[in-house]
Amino acid sequence: MAEFQYGPVELHLVGFEGDRPDPGVIAAIVELIEADIVRLLDFVIVSKAEDGTVTALEIEDETDRYGFGSVELAEIGITGEEDIEELAELIPPGASAAIVAYELVWAKRLAESFAASGGSMLRSERIPAPIVNALVEAAQEEESA
Repeated sequence: MAEFQYGPVELHLVGFEGDRPDPGVIAAIVELIEADIVRLLDFVIVSKAEDGTVTALEIEDETDRYGFGSVELAEIGITGEEDIEELAELIPPGASAAIVAYELVWAKRLAESFAASGGSMLRSERIPAPIVNALVEAAQEEESA
């Protein structure tokens, strides 16, 4: 079987009020980590001042301070400056967000299986949850009409 050190990595930009995410956001991430669904690689808090000045803070060894408990970040710095600059453009002035980089552990296993059998992933696309739910709701309404 082919073995990869990492599987696919996703970056999510999660907006929030204040200087840190709500404890519920952190709890959801920790739950996925503990279930071995994802591996947290990097976590960067980005704030944009009213004048547009951007500040980025990589939490590194402060995971407990932000509510992650003993969770360790696997690849601090995988979120590069270019990623931070690009994603910071989406943050409104006076607001903050977290850039969460995580490995999809289940997808790593799938990619290893594909590679071992001679297959390869040609493309992967994600449909956002709000769009999926809107499409399903519309289809259900159409069926019941």
